[in-house]
Amino acid sequence: MSARCVKWSCLVLLALLGVWFPGESAIRADEPAKVSPVSFYRQVRPLLQRNCTGCHQPAKAGGKLILTSFAATLAGGEQGAGFEAGKPGDSLLIEAISGEKPSMPKGAPPLSKDQVALIGRWVQEGAKDDTPAEVQDTISPENPPMYHSAPVISALAWSPDGQLIAVSGFREILLHKADGSGLAGRLVGRSQYITSLTFSPDGKLLAATGGNPSLFGEVQFWNVAERKLERSVTLTTDTLFGGRFSDDGTLFAFGGADNSARILRVADAEQILKFDAHADWVMGTTFSVDAKHMISISRDRSMKLSIVESGQFVDNITSITPGALKGGLQALRRHPKKDELLIGGADGEPKLYKMIRTQVRIIGDDFNKLRGYPVMKGRIFALDFNADGSQYVAGSSTGGTGMARIYSTEDGKLLHELPGHTRGVFAVAFAPDGKRVATGGFDGIIRIFNAENGELFKDFVPVEVTPTVAAVIK
Repeated sequence: MSARCVKWSCLVLLALLGVWFPGESAIRADEPAKVSPVSFYRQVRPLLQRNCTGCHQPAKAGGKLILTSFAATLAGGEQGAGFEAGKPGDSLLIEAISGEKPSMPKGAPPLSKDQVALIGRWVQEGAKDDTPAEVQDTISPENPPMYHSAPVISALAWSPDGQLIAVSGFREILLHKADGSGLAGRLVGRSQYITSLTFSPDGKLLAATGGNPSLFGEVQFWNVAERKLERSVTLTTDTLFGGRFSDDGTLFAFGGADNSARILRVADAEQILKFDAHADWVMGTTFSVDAKHMISISRDRSMKLSIVESGQFVDNITSITPGALKGGLQALRRHPKKDELLIGGADGEPKLYKMIRTQVRIIGDDFNKLRGYPVMKGRIFALDFNADGSQYVAGSSTGGTGMARIYSTEDGKLLHELPGHTRGVFAVAFAPDGKRVATGGFDGIIRIFNAENGELFKDFVPVEVTPTVAAVIK
């Protein structure tokens, strides 16, 4: 063995025995480890967004306090400045989140001791703002988003009185007159991404699910008449999907990227159920006619039935046979009059299922399936029934192209292929009277069709687009 190998073998042996020869860069045991200063942008801001800004944002400033930016947090609310740099003991923000029964977050679990300590240390270190200039939040109801191109439309809803179409935008919901003649209101919130829109049965509330990916998920309840945010609930650290009201308007169900489905009581937005039987993102939810059951679909290829009162899992409504469903489920709608469930997803085939199994499950069966419909190109992203359930509209996307169709529910007949869709269709909605259908998707255009003949009635971009102007190089 060479001298070099012998020397290396000895060093390895000494290291394994816990013996080493400290050099100039070695850290002495009695020297404290260097701790980086707390970052407002990377550490404090996400905590406030996930836990506090549901009640303290420009659209709903509880106690006149806004916590969506450094400047607003410092300004404080009715009780004074939010914090005093270097003095956590004299800072209202720290006081509100500390103690046995902290006053914030209201109606939600308190921040952990470590989280409170982190915010306190940030104040103690001087409460510095390290938010990059290019990401400063300037959007508010008084300063709504500006668009340099049409936004991708991920959600649509027609109001029960037929007067409004709600359209998803960036950080906002756009209320348009249902005849396409103009904008009726802009509901500016804090979720960058709106994934679903649905009006309460009486039309008084508009509910939205969404969030900021990898930061928070949010449910918004808007007062339609007053155009104001009634309640906001922040849940999970990622986006929420597929919200639906119960038929009596008292409950609201939705899914999330945490593989869970939840139910809120609408009156106070209190969570009454969390359902954790799925193995992937929950993309859609609905209730049975009597609201005693919740139905949820997921990217895990299943549609599950659970009991609202207890949260008990009842059944996989779809087949559990491997390969029976080729890919995850994305869209779900319940028949307006009975407990039949329309689903769509990765295989492009709309399918109708009955809710309750009436025979013992046999491995390999798909007993609850009532019928399949002509396959669409790509993945189905959106479904909606007309008022009596006799027809439904479906939208799909291949990634490069898209399509929308109207089907007859009872006999499975394809009634109309709606023209003009060259990109993905992610949102569809039937008018309450069943005479018109609205679609939206990747190209940012709302199209309104005559449901009786499939002809285009009107199309429009739901936002004002201001083209960017290239800077002049001198």
